[in-house]
Amino acid sequence: MRHVAVMTLTGAVGLMALFLVDVANLFYVSLLGPEVLAAAIGFAGTVQFFMISVSIGLSIGAAALVSRAIGAGRRAEARRLAASAAVLNFAVLAAVTAAAWAFRDEILTLLGAGGETHAIASRFLAMVLPALPLLGLGMVSGGLLRAVGDARRAMWITLGGGLLAAALDPLFIFGFGLGIDGAAIVSVIARIVVAGLGLGFAIRRHDLIARPRLADILADAPRLGAISGPAMATQLSTPFGMAYLTTVVAAHGDEAVAGWAVVGRLTALSFGGIFALSGAVGPIFGQNLGAGRGDRLRMVLRDAFLFAAAYVACVWLVLVLLSGSVTAAFGLTGAGVRVFETFVHYGAGAYLFTALLFVANAAFNNLGRPHLSTLFNWSRDALAIPGLALLLGAAAAPEGAVLVQATAAIAVGIAAGFAARAHVARVAARTVPAPAEPAPPHALAVPFTSARTDLPETGEGLAEAPEPAEMAGRPPLAPPEKTG
Repeated sequence: MRHVAVMTLTGAVGLMALFLVDVANLFYVSLLGPEVLAAAIGFAGTVQFFMISVSIGLSIGAAALVSRAIGAGRRAEARRLAASAAVLNFAVLAAVTAAAWAFRDEILTLLGAGGETHAIASRFLAMVLPALPLLGLGMVSGGLLRAVGDARRAMWITLGGGLLAAALDPLFIFGFGLGIDGAAIVSVIARIVVAGLGLGFAIRRHDLIARPRLADILADAPRLGAISGPAMATQLSTPFGMAYLTTVVAAHGDEAVAGWAVVGRLTALSFGGIFALSGAVGPIFGQNLGAGRGDRLRMVLRDAFLFAAAYVACVWLVLVLLSGSVTAAFGLTGAGVRVFETFVHYGAGAYLFTALLFVANAAFNNLGRPHLSTLFNWSRDALAIPGLALLLGAAAAPEGAVLVQATAAIAVGIAAGFAARAHVARVAARTVPAPAEPAPPHALAVPFTSARTDLPETGEGLAEAPEPAEMAGRPPLAPPEKTG
């Protein structure tokens, strides 16, 4: 439990700092007056959620393969994979972001934005979207750092950007009189800082990323894609579900959308520990699989479920106690208050089952069954949510979107949790301990495995680390063969 808690909480601090920037943006913008501004931020956030989900999916593939190579003691392979993953992440995210930038007006119209709200959201996106590939580099760097057990520096990647943004937001929004444009500029600055910190820690501190070579990138792309492709498809299901529910809420006006925007920002901030849990346990699964520690695979899954239950219970209580203060602080009225109050009293508790789904996805992605993550996520967001919305008549009231989201999470989360438990048991039963390559001097001791298989604190000794004799002249190992 301690291993899971340490990796998760350090990741949560960094993620929550980044999400705090979005909450602060929304809070400061709400102080400017018209609810149309808060609604515009809500629509823009939904669009950006799609792009960030692409980056998360790509980062999952990088962390899974790099942690597996580290767990098996193949350090040179880990460095090469890290370099290929960073380049591919940036390239794919740049292409997706460019398409989103070009069609942002059409996307906003599909989401239900109109009039002044549409115009403001479009201008905001035009400024912040080009910096998203930099955020992607920071995210993949964080995943690589967690793969070597350096949770503290992984935390500081996003924490550094979040602290800077928190300091600059009031200055740009109010001090320079830039309003919502100032919030966009600060977001861009924060993403530049996140990319710089991430690459700096990964390259200068750990020498974790080799010099990219086109031949290596092309050779590694299929291996990375085998995990990142399904993981990316999995991650995209959540913004799809959110986009569908946003259109439901948008039919009730800017008041309702403003409340929905507050729910979205506070969900990310309050449950940052749950988002971080999935990213934290993934490399732990990978390390122990590489080291052949089947017994610890079961332990990691159990501890992750227990941590999620305790975390959600604490956050739910805090949200209930502070609900009145939050609605007053963001100036919510009418339908916006009803949306937020419904989330606090019902939707927040359902995040326990969302946590079960996230942990199950981490197990599937890192233990050879990434397609199951895709199946469960899309079952929730493309089947359960629209089906329940029609069955329960969610469009009749804006708070119906919250109830539909919670009910879908409960149903799919339970199913995914049982499936993950069965899959981990099967993998653990056939796992055989692997011989580890001796670690070089001054290696960074990584918890969670019994093998000395980790990268050094600095590049000293890493580049010269010999490959195991049995690997000489052979291609990199293929991903584990899929079974039953």
